[in-house]
Amino acid sequence: MPLTVLLHAQDLGAARQFYQSVLGFDVRETAEGTLTVTQSGGTLIFTSSHPWGTSPGFSGTLYFTVPNVDDYFALVQDKVDVVWTLQDMPYGSREFGIRDCNGYHLAFQQQA
Repeated sequence: MPLTVLLHAQDLGAARQFYQSVLGFDVRETAEGTLTVTQSGGTLIFTSSHPWGTSPGFSGTLYFTVPNVDDYFALVQDKVDVVWTLQDMPYGSREFGIRDCNGYHLAFQQQA
């Protein structure tokens, strides 16, 4: 089942630039002033409003499975805040993690 995550962004223009120019995601303006970004079947929707009443907290990591994680890491590593570098994990994936322009942690993985 595909999953779409709605997240808060302080600045939709900065989110657009980061996800499109830095990470190479497909980016489009969507309903009611939201921004939808997609990569390898994963979808994030950003809103600058506070539909939850207050600014929400998020303590997780969002994982994207990509076809070739080594190539993707080489493409973005000098443009992003790397949280953990490309490595083989004991649970069977090869992955790296970054912090996006909003402070969210994103991981990009390839299954071994």
